[in-house]
Amino acid sequence: MMTLIEGPYLKDVLEQPLVLQRVCEKLDETKFDSAVRQNLCSGKIRRVVLTGMGSSLNALYPLHRKLSAAGITSHWIETAELLLGFDNLYASDTLLVAVSQSGESAEIVNLLHRTPEFGAIIGVTNNPDSTLGLASNHTLTLEAGVESTVSCKTYLSTLAVLNWLGAQLTGGGMANAKNELLQAANEVEIYLASWRGHVAEIIPFLEGVTNIFVTGRGDSLATAGTGGLILKESTRLHAEGMSAAAFRHGPLEMAGSDVLVLIFEGDEKLAPLHHRLAEDITRGGGKAALLSEQNSPLAAFRLPVVAESMRPLVEILPIQMLSLALAARGGFEAGRFQRASKITNIA
Repeated sequence: MMTLIEGPYLKDVLEQPLVLQRVCEKLDETKFDSAVRQNLCSGKIRRVVLTGMGSSLNALYPLHRKLSAAGITSHWIETAELLLGFDNLYASDTLLVAVSQSGESAEIVNLLHRTPEFGAIIGVTNNPDSTLGLASNHTLTLEAGVESTVSCKTYLSTLAVLNWLGAQLTGGGMANAKNELLQAANEVEIYLASWRGHVAEIIPFLEGVTNIFVTGRGDSLATAGTGGLILKESTRLHAEGMSAAAFRHGPLEMAGSDVLVLIFEGDEKLAPLHHRLAEDITRGGGKAALLSEQNSPLAAFRLPVVAESMRPLVEILPIQMLSLALAARGGFEAGRFQRASKITNIA
Protein backbone atom coordinates (compact mmCIF):
# COMPACT_ATOMS: atom_id res chain seq x y z
CA MET A 1 0.00 0.00 0.00
CA MET A 2 1.36 3.40 -1.01
CA THR A 3 1.59 6.01 1.73
CA LEU A 4 1.37 9.73 1.14
CA ILE A 5 4.07 11.73 2.91
CA GLU A 6 2.25 14.76 4.26
CA GLY A 7 4.15 18.05 4.27
CA PRO A 8 3.83 21.85 3.96
CA TYR A 9 2.60 21.69 0.36
CA LEU A 10 -0.41 19.58 1.34
CA LYS A 11 -1.09 21.96 4.22
CA ASP A 12 -1.11 24.89 1.77
CA VAL A 13 -3.49 23.03 -0.56
CA LEU A 14 -5.95 22.36 2.26
CA GLU A 15 -5.90 26.02 3.35
CA GLN A 16 -7.23 27.21 -0.02
CA PRO A 17 -10.92 27.55 0.98
CA LEU A 18 -9.98 29.76 3.93
CA VAL A 19 -7.74 31.89 1.71
CA LEU A 20 -10.55 32.44 -0.81
CA GLN A 21 -12.87 33.55 1.97
CA ARG A 22 -10.23 36.03 3.16
CA VAL A 23 -9.79 37.34 -0.37
CA CYS A 24 -13.53 37.92 -0.65
CA GLU A 25 -13.60 39.83 2.63
CA LYS A 26 -10.58 41.94 1.64
CA LEU A 27 -11.95 42.82 -1.80
CA ASP A 28 -15.22 43.85 -0.19
CA GLU A 29 -13.24 46.50 1.70
CA THR A 30 -10.97 47.52 -1.19
CA LYS A 31 -11.57 50.98 -2.66
CA PHE A 32 -10.55 50.81 -6.29
CA ASP A 33 -9.24 53.94 -7.98
CA SER A 34 -12.19 54.95 -10.17
CA ALA A 35 -9.88 57.20 -12.19
CA VAL A 36 -8.37 54.11 -13.82
CA ARG A 37 -11.74 53.04 -15.20
CA GLN A 38 -12.55 56.63 -16.22
CA ASN A 39 -9.24 56.94 -18.07
CA LEU A 40 -9.96 53.70 -19.92
CA CYS A 41 -13.36 54.99 -20.97
CA SER A 42 -12.06 58.42 -22.01
CA GLY A 43 -9.11 57.06 -24.00
CA LYS A 44 -6.49 58.60 -21.73
CA ILE A 45 -5.41 55.00 -21.15
CA ARG A 46 -5.32 53.31 -24.54
CA ARG A 47 -4.03 49.88 -23.63
CA VAL A 48 -3.49 47.48 -20.76
CA VAL A 49 -0.31 45.41 -20.43
CA LEU A 50 -0.65 42.25 -18.33
CA THR A 51 2.62 40.73 -17.17
CA GLY A 52 4.08 38.16 -14.81
CA MET A 53 6.14 34.99 -14.77
CA GLY A 54 5.10 31.34 -14.46
CA SER A 55 1.75 30.79 -12.76
CA SER A 56 1.36 34.56 -12.31
CA LEU A 57 1.41 35.00 -16.09
CA ASN A 58 -0.94 32.06 -16.62
CA ALA A 59 -3.44 33.49 -14.12
CA LEU A 60 -3.62 36.70 -16.19
CA TYR A 61 -4.92 34.94 -19.31
CA PRO A 62 -8.64 34.95 -18.37
CA LEU A 63 -8.36 38.69 -17.63
CA HIS A 64 -6.71 39.20 -21.02
CA ARG A 65 -9.65 37.49 -22.72
CA LYS A 66 -12.17 39.45 -20.64
CA LEU A 67 -10.60 42.81 -21.48
CA SER A 68 -10.35 41.95 -25.17
CA ALA A 69 -13.99 40.88 -25.27
CA ALA A 70 -14.94 44.24 -23.75
CA GLY A 71 -13.09 46.09 -26.54
CA ILE A 72 -10.12 47.08 -24.37
CA THR A 73 -6.72 46.68 -26.03
CA SER A 74 -4.85 44.13 -23.95
CA HIS A 75 -1.34 42.73 -24.22
CA TRP A 76 -0.46 39.52 -22.33
CA ILE A 77 3.34 39.31 -22.16
CA GLU A 78 5.81 37.37 -20.02
CA THR A 79 7.85 39.90 -18.04
CA ALA A 80 11.18 38.51 -19.27
CA GLU A 81 10.06 39.20 -22.86
CA LEU A 82 8.59 42.59 -22.00
CA LEU A 83 12.04 43.61 -20.76
CA LEU A 84 13.60 42.76 -24.13
CA GLY A 85 11.54 45.09 -26.28
CA PHE A 86 7.97 46.27 -26.88
CA ASP A 87 9.20 49.83 -26.36
CA ASN A 88 5.95 51.30 -27.73
CA LEU A 89 4.13 49.87 -24.71
CA TYR A 90 6.21 51.87 -22.24
CA ALA A 91 4.02 54.95 -22.45
CA SER A 92 1.92 57.31 -20.37
CA ASP A 93 -1.27 55.93 -21.95
CA THR A 94 -0.46 52.36 -20.82
CA LEU A 95 -1.89 50.74 -17.71
CA LEU A 96 0.49 48.06 -16.42
CA VAL A 97 -0.98 45.18 -14.42
CA ALA A 98 1.96 43.31 -12.89
CA VAL A 99 1.51 40.07 -10.93
CA SER A 100 4.12 38.54 -8.65
CA GLN A 101 3.27 36.48 -5.61
CA SER A 102 6.41 37.59 -3.78
CA GLY A 103 6.59 41.01 -5.41
CA GLU A 104 10.34 40.43 -5.63
CA SER A 105 10.87 38.21 -8.67
CA ALA A 106 13.91 39.34 -10.63
CA GLU A 107 12.07 40.21 -13.83
CA ILE A 108 9.36 42.25 -12.07
CA VAL A 109 11.95 44.19 -10.05
CA ASN A 110 13.87 45.00 -13.24
CA LEU A 111 10.69 46.11 -14.98
CA LEU A 112 9.84 48.46 -12.13
CA HIS A 113 12.99 50.45 -12.84
CA ARG A 114 10.91 51.89 -15.69
CA THR A 115 7.92 52.74 -13.51
CA PRO A 116 7.77 56.45 -14.53
CA GLU A 117 7.17 55.51 -18.17
CA PHE A 118 3.75 53.97 -17.48
CA GLY A 119 0.55 55.90 -16.94
CA ALA A 120 -0.41 53.78 -13.93
CA ILE A 121 0.58 50.47 -12.33
CA ILE A 122 -1.69 47.98 -10.62
CA GLY A 123 0.34 45.49 -8.62
CA VAL A 124 -1.05 42.11 -7.55
CA THR A 125 1.07 40.47 -4.86
CA ASN A 126 0.98 38.51 -1.64
CA ASN A 127 3.32 41.03 -0.02
CA PRO A 128 2.14 44.66 -0.07
CA ASP A 129 5.50 45.79 1.38
CA SER A 130 7.44 44.22 -1.51
CA THR A 131 9.12 46.14 -4.32
CA LEU A 132 6.02 45.62 -6.49
CA GLY A 133 3.60 46.53 -3.71
CA LEU A 134 5.39 49.77 -2.92
CA ALA A 135 5.97 50.79 -6.56
CA SER A 136 2.33 50.37 -7.64
CA ASN A 137 -0.28 53.11 -7.80
CA HIS A 138 -2.82 50.56 -6.65
CA THR A 139 -1.91 47.30 -4.87
CA LEU A 140 -4.20 44.29 -4.63
CA THR A 141 -3.10 41.74 -2.05
CA LEU A 142 -3.59 37.98 -2.29
CA GLU A 143 -4.20 37.34 1.43
CA ALA A 144 -2.66 33.87 1.12
CA GLY A 145 -0.30 34.02 4.06
CA VAL A 146 2.99 32.14 3.97
CA GLU A 147 3.23 29.56 1.19
CA SER A 148 5.94 26.91 1.46
CA THR A 149 6.95 26.12 -2.11
CA VAL A 150 4.67 25.30 -5.06
CA SER A 151 2.07 27.90 -5.96
CA CYS A 152 -1.35 26.63 -4.88
CA LYS A 153 -3.25 28.94 -2.56
CA THR A 154 -1.55 31.99 -4.10
CA TYR A 155 -2.61 30.82 -7.56
CA LEU A 156 -6.25 30.47 -6.57
CA SER A 157 -6.26 33.83 -4.83
CA THR A 158 -4.59 35.44 -7.88
CA LEU A 159 -7.38 34.14 -10.12
CA ALA A 160 -9.97 35.46 -7.68
CA VAL A 161 -8.38 38.91 -7.42
CA LEU A 162 -7.93 39.22 -11.18
CA ASN A 163 -11.55 38.26 -11.80
CA TRP A 164 -12.58 41.07 -9.44
CA LEU A 165 -10.18 43.44 -11.23
CA GLY A 166 -11.70 42.47 -14.57
CA ALA A 167 -15.14 43.43 -13.29
CA GLN A 168 -13.74 46.77 -12.15
CA LEU A 169 -12.00 47.57 -15.43
CA THR A 170 -14.89 46.52 -17.67
CA GLY A 171 -17.68 47.91 -15.50
CA GLY A 172 -19.04 44.44 -14.73
CA GLY A 173 -21.27 43.55 -11.81
CA MET A 174 -19.25 43.65 -8.60
CA ALA A 175 -21.90 42.02 -6.42
CA ASN A 176 -22.14 39.17 -8.89
CA ALA A 177 -18.36 38.68 -8.89
CA LYS A 178 -18.36 38.48 -5.09
CA ASN A 179 -21.22 35.98 -5.00
CA GLU A 180 -19.53 33.79 -7.60
CA LEU A 181 -16.32 33.78 -5.56
CA LEU A 182 -18.13 32.87 -2.34
CA GLN A 183 -19.88 29.99 -4.06
CA ALA A 184 -16.59 28.79 -5.56
CA ALA A 185 -14.88 28.94 -2.15
CA ASN A 186 -17.58 26.69 -0.76
CA GLU A 187 -17.21 24.22 -3.64
CA VAL A 188 -13.42 24.15 -3.18
CA GLU A 189 -13.94 23.29 0.49
CA ILE A 190 -16.34 20.45 -0.37
CA TYR A 191 -13.97 19.02 -2.99
CA LEU A 192 -10.92 19.13 -0.70
CA ALA A 193 -12.81 17.49 2.15
CA SER A 194 -12.42 14.24 0.17
CA TRP A 195 -8.76 14.71 -0.68
CA ARG A 196 -7.64 11.35 0.69
CA GLY A 197 -10.20 9.54 -1.44
CA HIS A 198 -9.22 11.56 -4.50
CA VAL A 199 -5.54 10.67 -4.13
CA ALA A 200 -6.29 6.99 -3.51
CA GLU A 201 -8.51 6.88 -6.61
CA ILE A 202 -5.92 8.47 -8.88
CA ILE A 203 -2.94 6.26 -7.93
CA PRO A 204 -4.04 3.08 -9.80
CA PHE A 205 -5.13 5.22 -12.77
CA LEU A 206 -1.47 6.23 -13.18
CA GLU A 207 -0.15 2.72 -13.77
CA GLY A 208 2.57 2.85 -16.42
CA VAL A 209 2.29 6.64 -16.89
CA THR A 210 5.58 8.54 -17.17
CA ASN A 211 4.55 11.50 -19.35
CA ILE A 212 1.65 13.84 -18.65
CA PHE A 213 0.09 16.59 -20.77
CA VAL A 214 -2.43 19.09 -19.38
CA THR A 215 -4.55 20.66 -22.12
CA GLY A 216 -7.49 22.97 -22.65
CA ARG A 217 -8.69 26.04 -24.54
CA GLY A 218 -10.13 29.42 -23.67
CA ASP A 219 -9.76 30.36 -20.01
CA SER A 220 -8.63 26.78 -19.33
CA LEU A 221 -5.29 27.67 -20.93
CA ALA A 222 -4.46 29.28 -17.58
CA THR A 223 -4.97 25.94 -15.86
CA ALA A 224 -3.14 24.00 -18.54
CA GLY A 225 -0.05 26.18 -18.22
CA THR A 226 -0.05 26.22 -14.44
CA GLY A 227 -0.98 22.53 -14.26
CA GLY A 228 2.07 21.49 -16.25
CA LEU A 229 4.27 23.81 -14.20
CA ILE A 230 3.17 22.69 -10.74
CA LEU A 231 3.35 19.00 -11.67
CA LYS A 232 7.00 19.49 -12.65
CA GLU A 233 7.69 21.56 -9.52
CA SER A 234 5.91 19.29 -7.07
CA THR A 235 6.93 15.87 -8.46
CA ARG A 236 10.02 16.48 -10.66
CA LEU A 237 8.35 14.31 -13.32
CA HIS A 238 7.75 15.24 -16.95
CA ALA A 239 4.55 17.20 -17.47
CA GLU A 240 3.61 19.75 -20.09
CA GLY A 241 0.82 22.29 -20.29
CA MET A 242 -0.46 23.45 -23.67
CA SER A 243 -3.59 24.20 -25.64
CA ALA A 244 -5.64 21.19 -26.72
CA ALA A 245 -5.31 22.44 -30.30
CA ALA A 246 -1.51 22.59 -30.03
CA PHE A 247 -1.44 18.98 -28.81
CA ARG A 248 -2.65 17.89 -32.25
CA HIS A 249 0.26 19.73 -33.87
CA GLY A 250 2.95 17.18 -33.06
CA PRO A 251 2.59 15.89 -29.48
CA LEU A 252 -0.28 13.60 -30.56
CA GLU A 253 2.46 11.45 -32.11
CA MET A 254 3.60 10.62 -28.54
CA ALA A 255 0.32 8.91 -27.63
CA GLY A 256 1.20 5.58 -26.07
CA SER A 257 0.75 3.51 -22.93
CA ASP A 258 3.11 5.74 -20.93
CA VAL A 259 1.28 8.98 -21.82
CA LEU A 260 -1.64 10.53 -19.93
CA VAL A 261 -3.39 13.52 -21.46
CA LEU A 262 -5.69 15.53 -19.21
CA ILE A 263 -8.23 17.57 -21.18
CA PHE A 264 -10.38 20.30 -19.68
CA GLU A 265 -13.73 19.87 -21.35
CA GLY A 266 -14.67 23.56 -21.34
CA ASP A 267 -17.97 25.03 -22.49
CA GLU A 268 -20.56 23.59 -24.88
CA LYS A 269 -18.77 24.96 -27.92
CA LEU A 270 -15.44 23.38 -27.00
CA ALA A 271 -16.65 20.08 -25.53
CA PRO A 272 -17.16 18.21 -28.84
CA LEU A 273 -13.61 19.09 -29.95
CA HIS A 274 -12.19 17.81 -26.69
CA HIS A 275 -14.24 14.61 -26.73
CA ARG A 276 -12.89 13.89 -30.20
CA LEU A 277 -9.32 14.56 -29.03
CA ALA A 278 -9.77 12.12 -26.14
CA GLU A 279 -11.03 9.47 -28.57
CA ASP A 280 -8.08 9.99 -30.92
CA ILE A 281 -5.57 9.71 -28.07
CA THR A 282 -7.16 6.52 -26.80
CA ARG A 283 -7.25 5.10 -30.33
CA GLY A 284 -3.52 5.82 -30.58
CA GLY A 285 -2.82 3.77 -27.46
CA GLY A 286 -2.57 6.64 -24.99
CA LYS A 287 -4.62 7.38 -21.92
CA ALA A 288 -6.92 10.42 -21.95
CA ALA A 289 -9.09 11.85 -19.19
CA LEU A 290 -11.68 14.59 -19.52
CA LEU A 291 -11.89 16.94 -16.56
CA SER A 292 -15.44 18.19 -16.50
CA GLU A 293 -18.52 18.53 -14.38
CA GLN A 294 -20.10 15.31 -15.68
CA ASN A 295 -17.92 13.32 -18.10
CA SER A 296 -14.78 12.54 -16.07
CA PRO A 297 -13.60 8.94 -15.64
CA LEU A 298 -12.80 9.47 -11.94
CA ALA A 299 -14.63 11.32 -9.16
CA ALA A 300 -11.33 13.08 -8.45
CA PHE A 301 -11.39 14.54 -11.97
CA ARG A 302 -15.00 15.70 -11.69
CA LEU A 303 -15.09 19.49 -11.45
CA PRO A 304 -17.29 21.30 -8.94
CA VAL A 305 -20.15 23.22 -10.53
CA VAL A 306 -19.33 26.94 -10.38
CA ALA A 307 -19.89 30.07 -12.45
CA GLU A 308 -18.02 30.11 -15.75
CA SER A 309 -15.70 32.87 -14.52
CA MET A 310 -14.66 30.64 -11.62
CA ARG A 311 -13.99 27.51 -13.69
CA PRO A 312 -10.18 28.02 -13.90
CA LEU A 313 -10.16 28.29 -10.12
CA VAL A 314 -11.63 24.80 -9.57
CA GLU A 315 -9.91 23.20 -12.57
CA ILE A 316 -6.55 23.25 -10.80
CA LEU A 317 -7.84 21.13 -7.88
CA PRO A 318 -7.63 17.74 -9.68
CA ILE A 319 -4.10 18.66 -10.81
CA GLN A 320 -3.13 19.23 -7.19
CA MET A 321 -4.59 15.83 -6.29
CA LEU A 322 -2.65 14.31 -9.19
CA SER A 323 0.59 15.80 -7.85
CA LEU A 324 -0.06 14.17 -4.46
CA ALA A 325 -0.85 10.83 -6.11
CA LEU A 326 2.34 10.94 -8.20
CA ALA A 327 4.40 11.66 -5.09
CA ALA A 328 2.73 8.84 -3.16
CA ARG A 329 3.44 6.47 -6.05
CA GLY A 330 7.08 7.54 -6.05
CA GLY A 331 7.47 7.43 -2.27
CA PHE A 332 8.51 11.06 -1.83
CA GLU A 333 7.00 14.23 -0.40
CA ALA A 334 5.15 16.37 -2.94
CA GLY A 335 6.23 19.96 -3.26
CA ARG A 336 9.57 19.76 -1.49
CA PHE A 337 12.07 21.74 -3.59
CA GLN A 338 15.56 20.38 -4.19
CA ARG A 339 16.85 22.94 -6.69
CA ALA A 340 14.27 25.71 -7.02
CA SER A 341 13.42 28.43 -4.50
CA LYS A 342 10.15 30.09 -3.61
CA ILE A 343 11.35 33.47 -4.90
CA THR A 344 13.21 33.49 -8.22
CA ASN A 345 15.53 36.45 -7.81
CA ILE A 346 17.93 35.62 -10.65
CA ALA A 347 16.80 36.67 -14.11
